[in-house]
Amino acid sequence: MGFAESVQTVLSKYADFNGRASRPEYWWFVLAQFVVVLILDILAAATGSAAFQVILLLVTLALLLPSLAVGCRRLHDTDRSGWWQLLGLIPLIGTIVLIVFFATAGTPGDNRFGPPPAR
Repeated sequence: MGFAESVQTVLSKYADFNGRASRPEYWWFVLAQFVVVLILDILAAATGSAAFQVILLLVTLALLLPSLAVGCRRLHDTDRSGWWQLLGLIPLIGTIVLIVFFATAGTPGDNRFGPPPAR
């Protein structure tokens, strides 16, 4: 799964917390989100314009739900509940554990969350 296909898949499943997401689907979306937010943040800081800050806030809010959904589906691929994302609330350690979970290969074949994602 490539960059554009991953982003399109995540955005088409905007608030779908069911099923499984492959590693490329998750990581390409994370990269796209990071780049968009970084560019808007740089523009907001460079221009000092309140408009860019508002756009940055709106984009961040618009991408919150798909980020949670794809994270949940990624955890489902490793046969974990999406509630594990709450580990991110624990400073440093929670983030490190989540990165390991997100980077772990998914379970082969079907698991309790459904069939494996198309890779």
